Amino acid sequence: MSDLQRPALCCCRKAPVEGGPSPCPERCQRVDVASASNFHSFRLRHFHLDLRLDFAAKEMSGRQVLELVPLQAGVQTLVLDAHPSLLVHSIDCTVPGAAGSPDRCLSLTYRLDPFTDYGSSLIISLPAAVVRPRRTLQITVRYTTTDGPAIWWLDAGLTSGQTSPLVFTQGHSVCNRSFFPCFDTPAVKSTYSATVHVPEGVTVLMSSSHSAYSEQDRAFQFSMEFPVPAYLVALVAGDLQPADIGPRSRVWAEPCILTSAVSKLGGSVERWLAVAEGLFGPYVWGRYDIVFLPPSFPVVAMENPCLTFIISSILESHEFLLIDVIHEIAHGWFGNAVTNATWEEMWLSEGLATYAQRRITTEAYGEAFTCLETMFRLDALHRQMRLLGDTNPMSKLQVKCEPGVNPSSLMNLFTYEKGFCFVSYLSHLCGDIQSFDSFLRSYIQQFQFCSVVAEDLLNLFLGFFPQLKEREGLDFDRWLNECGPPLYEPDLSAGAILTEPVQCLCELWGEEVPEPQAIASFDLSSWSTFQTVLFLDRLLDRSPLPQEVMTRLSCCYSALLDGMNAEVQIRWLQIVVRNRFYPDLPRVRSFLHKHTSRMYTVPLYEDLCAGVMKCFAAEVFSQTQARMHPNLRRTLQQILFQSSTPPSETPLPLLPVTSPAPAPTPTDMPSTGCISLRNVNVSA
Repeated sequence: MSDLQRPALCCCRKAPVEGGPSPCPERCQRVDVASASNFHSFRLRHFHLDLRLDFAAKEMSGRQVLELVPLQAGVQTLVLDAHPSLLVHSIDCTVPGAAGSPDRCLSLTYRLDPFTDYGSSLIISLPAAVVRPRRTLQITVRYTTTDGPAIWWLDAGLTSGQTSPLVFTQGHSVCNRSFFPCFDTPAVKSTYSATVHVPEGVTVLMSSSHSAYSEQDRAFQFSMEFPVPAYLVALVAGDLQPADIGPRSRVWAEPCILTSAVSKLGGSVERWLAVAEGLFGPYVWGRYDIVFLPPSFPVVAMENPCLTFIISSILESHEFLLIDVIHEIAHGWFGNAVTNATWEEMWLSEGLATYAQRRITTEAYGEAFTCLETMFRLDALHRQMRLLGDTNPMSKLQVKCEPGVNPSSLMNLFTYEKGFCFVSYLSHLCGDIQSFDSFLRSYIQQFQFCSVVAEDLLNLFLGFFPQLKEREGLDFDRWLNECGPPLYEPDLSAGAILTEPVQCLCELWGEEVPEPQAIASFDLSSWSTFQTVLFLDRLLDRSPLPQEVMTRLSCCYSALLDGMNAEVQIRWLQIVVRNRFYPDLPRVRSFLHKHTSRMYTVPLYEDLCAGVMKCFAAEVFSQTQARMHPNLRRTLQQILFQSSTPPSETPLPLLPVTSPAPAPTPTDMPSTGCISLRNVNVSA
């Protein structure tokens, strides 16, 4: 039997019995230290949410109905992942009656036990009489959930329009256990449906393949017909308006930013989808809609199926918007259709999606564009490598997830860029990029709607290219389990037409101030955003710079950079702060007054507090904190006060507004500053 004809494997790599059902939906004895659940004892066929949103109380309340099939006899408990912010009111079980008899409803006993600082164990006792292997159980959990890690309630003042409140969820990696009780592991996938009741004038969207609205009940109905893991269930509700941008794509946003979002994306999304389908096979999810969320959205973008969530701040930069949307499109194949079975192998999602994103941009915009974007990302990877050191275990592709460690903390540039380099290495081994495209299509066909581990990918790869089995030096284990930088990086010489001017300008700005005529030969206003950020990132790497060089840099570029997008501005302002260039501090103040997004505030505050500008940072923070989400406010307070304790669930009080602090004098300046990992410039 050829590799293409082999039946799909389970996430534990066990083949199904001849003529029997596929084992993929049924969990084998896989260990996931981030989940308290006994997911290997049950098959989750489907679950339904019936929720009511209360914006005044900032609560979701209702019920969840789970359809479960026990996989063995003698199961006495059902253990689900939950969270202290989730209050369970009651749990019952529907028992099918005998022929002609009505079903019975039994009340079940349960308890909520501590698990980690990011979750709890919901332990439900199951009557022996109702547990039968291969027979469906229906468990109903009635609960209320408030402002847990997954659920972000925004008062009107924190939204883009500042007229109506908004709520959204963010499940990655293990946050959705505070949204609904679940098997919160990527090894488990199921279909789901939902009914959401809301006040008049509120629009609800979910990551579902079908939706409808009942005006009489003021309820939105959703269903996801394809199996997804718990972290990909997402909801947003507020004053959201739609605009079609293609035959299967729509933009949703608050009215004040809808026009901008439509004009920036235009008909591009359908073009990108078509290119991706040509490379990797049909887009199976039907819709590809996008919702733009306020600046308090905690990540840049999230690949929720059928409905990408993306931060509205990214609209400032066309190129970053393009890359981020294409990356989330790529997740439709890599991450959503085929998912990493454990959080220790997130590179199977992010590394493959990054590779796919760059295949799409190469087809759509040319190799030079892709090489430029790749170069500035790999620069960031090496920057992080210098901060971590070559032996730091966080640089492994398969990072060990220790009990009690939130798997979200394992996600870093290596997940994306070292993963991308490994996938590029596999493509390089083939010698033909189109043959590797064919392999990736086979990978999707083989494991669609399943969860996999690295061995599944590599076994299929060697089966698809059997000639490589005899090749010496294919040490895949080194790639997966050794610390340090990638063992291979792709050839980026095709981007030289775009990267060489950047390199030449960087060399010009050395230890001495260059001649004016030499500077004038480089016109930054004609450069792309990626060229400009590559230039600024490399200046940032060389900081601190001589003060006379900083003075000339500011004279040449500061006013020009002020008119560019936030991705450019923040890099220049980090250079200003790290070089303690006080004449441009007003620009730092103006930027932080305008931007309240985590992606732009945290790096600048960390730089300010690493040097002698903490008083300046505290002053700006006191003036702007009222416009920040409480979670961001807590993060910045911890940076300001060097707290090592985890963020509290209770919002910290606002700091008093103080009079402007005097600028530090040059004699107060330390010679070096502490640079944390969050200083590394890269979008998620």
